[in-house]
Amino acid sequence: MNTQSERGHAFRALHHGDGAFIIPNPWDQGSARLLAQMGFAALATTSAGFAFSIAKQDGAVGRDDMLAHASQIVGASDLPVSADLENGYGVTLDEIAETYRRAAATGLVGASIEDSTGNADRPIFDIAEATDRVRAAADVVHALPFPFTLTGRCENYLHGRRDLADTIKRLQAYQEAGADVLFAPDTSTREEISAIVSSVDRPVSVLMALQGVRLTQSELSAMGVKRISVGSSLCRAAFGAFLSAARELKTQGTFTYAEQAVPFGEINGMFA
Repeated sequence: MNTQSERGHAFRALHHGDGAFIIPNPWDQGSARLLAQMGFAALATTSAGFAFSIAKQDGAVGRDDMLAHASQIVGASDLPVSADLENGYGVTLDEIAETYRRAAATGLVGASIEDSTGNADRPIFDIAEATDRVRAAADVVHALPFPFTLTGRCENYLHGRRDLADTIKRLQAYQEAGADVLFAPDTSTREEISAIVSSVDRPVSVLMALQGVRLTQSELSAMGVKRISVGSSLCRAAFGAFLSAARELKTQGTFTYAEQAVPFGEINGMFA
């Protein structure tokens, strides 16, 4: 198995290669193993996908459970793994620092920190507070004896604040605070993504597989994007097939869904 240092260097290098790489998001050990066998270069956890897999809503999983889940994903393959750690699971800066110390101890070589508060009345931290939170995480991970790639996330667009100027201002602040990668989920047009890429000097990650989004890996590469996430979409695709099959059973009493199922021997063999 590759050492954590080797995985850390490999993950960092992916962000500085030619073009954009796709980092798929498994939601359990089985999906992580399958993605590794398919030849992807790195994996990222999905907080929503994991929450759905244990019958919870996104945002309802605490730090201990999320870090235990991250450890399982790390152990499922030799690939570098980055974790979705939401807003750092801390009120104070010391609590945030502890989250990222513990994250590194799981074998992760990357993680994100977002500027959402979890409070519907005030969904996004003020920029100064959000920047301090990114810096608290960055100070911890940059002191590690191996590369640990921290992603600073601006959640404006996911919370209906479609303010590109403020989003760019925040990403620039997170860059200065020590974020190694910058990410503004739900920015999806060529104009938005190009504006972000040209306004920062860190690798930019984007979220694809959104409703109506049609940009391809090659198009995003040409725009200067370095990393492409698919978020919870793989998990939701799997659950979508499951629900469609269950509805057929319940409403029609037929079993045609099984024609689309992976043959037993094939899927069983993939876990040998």
